[in-house]
Order: sequence, then C-alpha cells, then structure tokens
Amino acid sequence: MTQEELLEQIYKKDSKAFTLLYDMYSKSLFGVIFNLLKDKEESEDVLQDVFVKIWKNIDSYNESKGRFFTWILNIARNAAIDKLRSKGHNNSLKNLSVDNFVNILDHNTSVTNKIDAIGIREFIKKLKPVCVRIIDLLFFRGYTQQEASEELAIPLGTVKTQNRNCIRDLRTILEV
Repeated sequence: MTQEELLEQIYKKDSKAFTLLYDMYSKSLFGVIFNLLKDKEESEDVLQDVFVKIWKNIDSYNESKGRFFTWILNIARNAAIDKLRSKGHNNSLKNLSVDNFVNILDHNTSVTNKIDAIGIREFIKKLKPVCVRIIDLLFFRGYTQQEASEELAIPLGTVKTQNRNCIRDLRTILEV
C-alpha cells in the first residue's frame, strides 16, 4: 500500500489502516520519543498518545505544507517535549543532537523514512553553522527560545531573528 492509499484509508477511519500506520512508523517515532524522555515506559505511553492524536487529527494534515512523516514526527517530538516539561525535567535530559536524530531515522527499514532521513541530513549540512546550532537547540533538543538564548549566551531577540532567518534559509533550500 502506498502512502497516498494509506492516507485515504486513514481519512476514512479504516482500522486496518491504523494498524498499518502503527507498523510503519512506531519504531521511528518511539526512537525520537525515547531519546528525549530516556524512559521506556514513559516513551511507550507517549507513543500511544501520539497515535491517538494522529488518528483524531488526521484532517488537520495538509500535504501541501510538508511530508506526512514530518507531520507525525512533529507530533511525536512535541508530545515528548510536553511530557518533559510537565514533569519539570531540566535541560540536561534534552541531549538529542542533530546527528543522533538523523541516525535514529537511518536505522529504520522503511524506504519513506530513509528518504526523510537523507533529506534531513543533506538540508542541515547546507545551513550556516549558527543555523545548525539554533535548530539543534530549538527543534531537536526541545529548548525554548529563552533557554537557547541562555545556552548560546546571546540576546533573546537575536535568537528569534536568527531562528526566522534559518527557517527562511531552510525554506529556500527546500524550495517551499
């Protein structure tokens, strides 16, 4: 079943499609969640919540705004960050580096996931070093802009401006 066919079935709330969705993406999403939470049981709970969110919010996915895998990856990452913040974890637990993130995705056997991982690595390599560092802190490690400002020892406004510029540069690279 192609991803387009799978999405059609998910939109129709076909339970077989949900099972296939889980089989295709659970390992990658679990890897991302686990690397943020560092706890197997919490990661499994968050993963279940993520798939429920995907199922309930599938109508909000917009193919023109990005890949499906990227959309569900963001749901997983945000859910893990929410869990971290809800428990008052400190930044020392947010140790997922850009290279680690790409390697997690590379180990998955799904061709679609490998394409996304290759794309992530190649796009990151094309950005300026300051952008790689800011994206690492804000996206991959889950820092707030204020936390990134403190980590980088630069003003909050500079972090915000650099983040906008980096996103613009990434969009240019992606031709979006």
